[in-house]
Parts: sequence; structure tokens; C-alpha cells
Amino acid sequence: MLRVSDAMKILIIAGYTPSLVNFRGDLIKEMVKRGHEVVALGPETGYEEDINKLGAKFLQLPLERASTNLLKDILLVKRMTSIIKDEKPDVVFAYTIKPVIYGSIAARLSGVKSIFSMITGLGYVFLASGAKAFLIRRLCKALYFLGLRNCVKVFFQNPDDMREFMNLGITNHHKSILIHGSGVNLNQFEPVPLPDKPVFLMIARILKDKGVIEYLTAAQKVKKIYPEARFQLLGPFDINPNSLSYEDIKPYIEDGSVEYLGETKDVRPFISGCAVYVLPSYREGTPRTVLEAMAMGRSVITTDVPGCRETVVNGLNGFLVPAREVNPLAEKMTWMINNRADVLRMARESNRICREKYDVRKINETILSAMNL
Repeated sequence: MLRVSDAMKILIIAGYTPSLVNFRGDLIKEMVKRGHEVVALGPETGYEEDINKLGAKFLQLPLERASTNLLKDILLVKRMTSIIKDEKPDVVFAYTIKPVIYGSIAARLSGVKSIFSMITGLGYVFLASGAKAFLIRRLCKALYFLGLRNCVKVFFQNPDDMREFMNLGITNHHKSILIHGSGVNLNQFEPVPLPDKPVFLMIARILKDKGVIEYLTAAQKVKKIYPEARFQLLGPFDINPNSLSYEDIKPYIEDGSVEYLGETKDVRPFISGCAVYVLPSYREGTPRTVLEAMAMGRSVITTDVPGCRETVVNGLNGFLVPAREVNPLAEKMTWMINNRADVLRMARESNRICREKYDVRKINETILSAMNL
């Protein structure tokens, strides 16, 4: 067992480069602060400066998130193995599906003993239906088993995902650790006063399984009765097989139901401008945007599904609604418009819950202690 005082070289593998800054930035900074060397791998370029500011070195990885081409994935493992052998890390830490599966395998092939993974959600493969999705899901479960058997510990962001992996025999109780999502930096996301007007905000990649269409449709229904209410959507379009196009959301923009705000590197001004945060997702690890909204003192409407349901105590800091359903979502939006005093109370409760449960310092301490760093 390595001593806590030993300086390590840590290789972090991400499936989406911006997440190294947005979701793992505080973790990377804490690793560096403790004297460790950090090398970060991700597919997208253009974020090198931001990653360097965290104290880490960035290397590009030829990873295609949406590809199901097995030959490309074999070449990905080969490339990962080559990088790991060149960098000679003491520890490999991977998150999201392909880095977890193939990164863990590549790390083992390269002789790394301290391998850790984080399951940040089960994603499109576990939500999609149809024969092709069924076959990919079967293959995915087998690959998860091959990858995670190499890990010392596996971090899960909600109890449902952890339970499912243990029931499938992919992991066991000994190596599985439950954490409260990625956490949120409470110094960066501070409470701000609510606007006077009823403004609703959803932040997400423009994907079907984020509940974007349900949000747009519910907004359209409510807007007809409460024209003073505003509904905003913030987030990028994506290459995911489950993605929506601009044409899919255009009718809701053109009829004035929703304001599409594009994408941003800093969500705080947009959360500041909303009164209620909404995320009607079909399933999450733990949604970071909900935590950020809670930290800034916003009530939340989200779905009663794995990952989301852990963030809201129904009626205390917001509401849980069924996934894939428009009417219950529209009803809770209407309630929020008509009960401002309760919205203010819920906003305070969100901040309190976030401070108690989702402080990034507490979560990172759990992760780093388990990794013996």
C-alpha cells in the first residue's frame, strides 16, 4: 500500500474534454495542491490553457463518444496503452463509459496497479430501446465487467447505479463507493436574490433523454396561460445518437414559448437570472447543474429517476415529477408561478441541502482518501 505522503503521477481520462475543467477542475487542483503530478486526457482540443491553469498537462485522445465501431475502439485501447506506457503514471482515474471501460483495460495492460473509475451515469446505451440498443447494452455490460475488474475502487454518483452494477455482478460491495455526485464549489456558486418575475431555466446538452422536449412542451402550455412567465434553455447541441437538432426546437423558439440561450462556459449569470431551475431528465449520475442551481439558492423541479431524485426532497426544496410526462411538469411550473413565498422558502432549503451534502471539498476528500492520495 502506498503511503499518503508519496507524490504520485495521476493520469485522468475523460470522454469529454470540457468536463475536466467544469466537473473535475476542483479535484485536479486539489491533487496538484497535495503535490501530485496530473496528466489529463480528452478528445476535444481548445481547452489546453484552462487545463494548464489547473496545474495539469493535457494530451489529446482520439476518442469518438458516439461511435459503436469496435475496430475504432480496439485502436483506442492501443492508443491509450501507448500513452500510459509513455507517461508511466502511478494512478489512473477514468470517468464516463469509454474511458472507464477501455482506460481501465489499457491501464492494466500497461502494468498500472492503482486504477480507479467513476460511473457518472448510465447514459444513452441503458435508456435506449430497440434490438440494436439491446445488443449494444449486452456488449456494454460485458465490457464494463472486463474493465472494472481491474479497478481498486469504483465511485458511483447515485445508489441506483451502484445497486444495478452490483446486482449484475459487474462490481461488488467491497470496491464500490457511493459519493454525492461531482459536488459544487460553494465559493464560486453563492446564493443570489431571486428575480421578481417567474423565470424558469433548464441547462443541458440538447438531448432527448435530458427531457428537452418535455420542458419545451410544458413551457408552451404554461406560457399560453401565464404570458409573463419566461422559459429559458441553455446548452450545446451534441453528437450523441439521442441528440436533437435546432430544427427540433425551432418551433418553440419561434412561437415565443422558449428562449434558447446557446451555450456558455459560465452558467452563473443565467442561474442568477432564473427563479426556478428545471431538469426533466430520464436518468443521471447526479446532475451537476441542479447542484449549481441549489448552491445559488434556487428551487428545483426535476424527475423522480436515479440521480435526480437524490437532489430534491419533494415539497421541501422543489418537486419531483414523473419522467417523460408533460402535464405533471406543467402543473408544478404553474404552482411555482402562483406561490412565490413558497418558492423563496424552497430556494433557501436548496442552499442548505447543498451545503450539507454536496460541498465539493467533502466529496473530493472522500475520493482522494479512497485513492490514498
